[in-house]
Amino acid sequence: MSPSKDDLRAAASTRRRGISERARRTAAEALCAHALERPELDVATLAAYVSVGAEPGTQPLLAALQERGRTVLLPVQVSGGGLDWAAFTGVADLRPGPRGIPEPSGPSLGAGALARAEAVLVPGLLADRAGNRLGRGAGCYDRALRHRRPGVPIVVLLYPGELVDELPAEPHDIPVDAALTPDGWVRLD
Repeated sequence: MSPSKDDLRAAASTRRRGISERARRTAAEALCAHALERPELDVATLAAYVSVGAEPGTQPLLAALQERGRTVLLPVQVSGGGLDWAAFTGVADLRPGPRGIPEPSGPSLGAGALARAEAVLVPGLLADRAGNRLGRGAGCYDRALRHRRPGVPIVVLLYPGELVDELPAEPHDIPVDAALTPDGWVRLD
């Protein structure tokens, strides 16, 4: 019997909590360097997220994109578990959202703003070679990703060892096109 999504989430979360703060910082810098090398991510408008806890760090990448004059859209949690989007204007302008996740304090652009993005970075605990992504289980990204334009790449940020052979998937799950780890870029089918 295959492990359930909840079992996989628990195991992945436990593994992540065991990663040292130093290793997390190193991984965040490597993710940033690899992301900035990718033509798929060299776009004018990119949707991303602010990492929290033991997630692969996005702060160096957000800062680098801002320095390069890119527009970065970050999620804003709305009632009912949905996501709106707002422009990232700097770390100083982030505030804790309803779940404690930092989000922009500027005006919400609405759920449809994701259609402006030319690439989308998403969080995940695991992904498989077929592009199935295991998130935290709320489904907010699967619902939000329906607003992106067709063909816009979706990239999950992971640590090494979090790309697995197979994950359970459901019809509503939106697959990702690639995984970015501190070791580099992996195209998914």
